[in-house]
Amino acid sequence: MSGDFDGLVAAVTGGASGIGLATARLLASRGADVAVLDLNPDTVAPPLAGFACDVTDDDSVRAAVAAVVARYGRLDVLVNNAGIGAAGTVADNPDEEWLRVLNLNVIGIARVTRAALAYLRRSPSAAVVNTCSIAATAGLPQRALYSASKGAVLSLTRAMAADHVREGIRVNCVNPGTVDTPWVDRLLAATPDPAAERAALRARQPHGRLVSAEEVAAAIAYLASPAAGSTTGADLAVDGGMAGLRMRPR
Repeated sequence: MSGDFDGLVAAVTGGASGIGLATARLLASRGADVAVLDLNPDTVAPPLAGFACDVTDDDSVRAAVAAVVARYGRLDVLVNNAGIGAAGTVADNPDEEWLRVLNLNVIGIARVTRAALAYLRRSPSAAVVNTCSIAATAGLPQRALYSASKGAVLSLTRAMAADHVREGIRVNCVNPGTVDTPWVDRLLAATPDPAAERAALRARQPHGRLVSAEEVAAAIAYLASPAAGSTTGADLAVDGGMAGLRMRPR
């Protein structure tokens, strides 16, 4: 697939670490000019270019998108990857936390896409890929707020796809299972027995391990690629079979 993004410009939010960084590197290796939009873009190394962006602030978002277009002259691919997690039942998070997570995980996608739309409409290969989650399609314990936000991302993805398909803009999302990222490491570190919790997360996925950030990046790159020109409104699971398989106990 080398070169399938030649001549295209991609922006990846939350692209300085984890899934976002793996995606940015993969798109660059396949020919794209890649802009990383992140709160802390200083760690990004060439060929990636870092742009400071807070997806919860409309002025910051618009300035970052404008800076990307000023540098490259166009924008073809948008990967809405920035997001945060939350633990607990519906009773455990106060209103302020609900608003904070929904503002970032859901409204953040709307803000960035809204700022990018005028440029995407000019592209012959416009694609938006949102990072969703297995939490959107499976009931997971202690993830009420996070699941609500990712369920909204799934519905938003389909609505955006319907709104913009006739403008030549494809919109899809990936639904990762539990991914081996720094965010998951921090989540595990807060538990009484991180090793046991990690083992439980591995066992929860039918293929018996955590998903890698590179595997999710490969799915994002497929959905963003011109090769997927007839794919829109889709959600692609990258979860080791967790969503669809019902395995017998070992």
